[in-house]
Amino acid sequence: MNTADHLKRGVRWSLGHGLPGGLMRMAARKGDFQGRMTTEAGRVSTQELLPLIEEIRAAGTMAKWRLGHITVDHEAVRETLSSNDVHAGFVFEEGTMLGRVGRWAKRDGLNPVEAPSLLAVEPPDHTRYRKLVTRVFTARAVEKLRVRTEEIAGELLAAIPADRPVDLVESYCAKLPVEVISEILGVPEKDRGLVLRLGGGAAPSLDMGLGWRDFRDVEDSLDEFDAWLGEHLGYLRKHPGDDLFSQLVRASDDGEQLTERELKATAGLVLAAGFETTVNLLGNGIRLLHEHPDQLQMLRDEPAGWANAVEEVLRYDPPVLLTGRQVSHETEIVGHPLKEAELVITVLAGANRDPKVFDEPNRFDIQRANARDHLSFSAGRHYCLGSALARMEGEVGLRAFYDRFGVVELLPGAERRQTRILRGWENLPAKLTVSDRSELPEVVRTAS
Repeated sequence: MNTADHLKRGVRWSLGHGLPGGLMRMAARKGDFQGRMTTEAGRVSTQELLPLIEEIRAAGTMAKWRLGHITVDHEAVRETLSSNDVHAGFVFEEGTMLGRVGRWAKRDGLNPVEAPSLLAVEPPDHTRYRKLVTRVFTARAVEKLRVRTEEIAGELLAAIPADRPVDLVESYCAKLPVEVISEILGVPEKDRGLVLRLGGGAAPSLDMGLGWRDFRDVEDSLDEFDAWLGEHLGYLRKHPGDDLFSQLVRASDDGEQLTERELKATAGLVLAAGFETTVNLLGNGIRLLHEHPDQLQMLRDEPAGWANAVEEVLRYDPPVLLTGRQVSHETEIVGHPLKEAELVITVLAGANRDPKVFDEPNRFDIQRANARDHLSFSAGRHYCLGSALARMEGEVGLRAFYDRFGVVELLPGAERRQTRILRGWENLPAKLTVSDRSELPEVVRTAS
């Protein structure tokens, strides 16, 4: 990296993390809601954030913070995320010094929080990018993958030893979604460990206020991911298959107007998003069922309840804590006036605990009739395109795990991920006892 690139990286950190992080810490000391959320989220679990969430709820539907509003209200969150008067991503005002400096220092490679990432663009570009990948993630297409997902789960579970402590995240929760999305996208088996490592390294890029060393590590992971994508997509141009990556390459080369940068941004986000949410969903699910053995017994007695149980896991401990929007022009959300350029922070975990929508919202209940009303997959045009895949993998993955292991003893030493936005477990040490093999699904018995 030359001197100019080093300088640009320093500017990016200062504008995106150093300055905002300092302001958030200062604001937190003065009681600012978003400042407190930003500083506390990396240290505590979502459950431990509930007192702060309830403070925000008590302050009103659209509570004020330093740069705009923050909401934990279900209706307000849904309306904000669905509104055409707000946009994803943060844009510095045109003509300002910060705007000029930000554009000069802008990163050329992958960046999930900046255009042309699907997370940071709006129509018509968002519509164009999303159209190219949506068909692979429809409910019908995902259901066709169920049997293969069961086979992969069985193979992974059969390889987990039951006679010594294991880390469930490393041995199962992370591996299952990576194997599934890699098959969909055509990632070679030899590269899947690399993809998992790079995805984990890039995950903190969604957070604000990273320290310099963490920011540098994130950008190094993104650079490595960018280089791998370039090589892999180049290989697929010469050796195309029926996978999504090959389809994206063909669409780009056949006049769909995807530049190389747009192609890599779209492919990279679909790949990383295809396993990040599900890794957290599986780990959170195992932990919650360990803490609520009565709920687990219900599922052992009535396996038809697994689909709704996954919805309750998503509601109770969502894989994504919050997301932000910027107001495009003066508008109203649930009757509250918003000014142009204000930021609106929508706390998904707070909306999922709204007592106006969910009875006894702080109770984990796998039989909750409206569990699917959660907003863990966002809403509106940025609704998670991989939601059907995550739901299916969560259902298959958790059911197969508990069919395989009759006793799951979680051991001391579990650590949560330090990321603020993505919520899950870094590791889950456990000791496992295999069930009576006659009770296992055919795919598990075959894999064993």
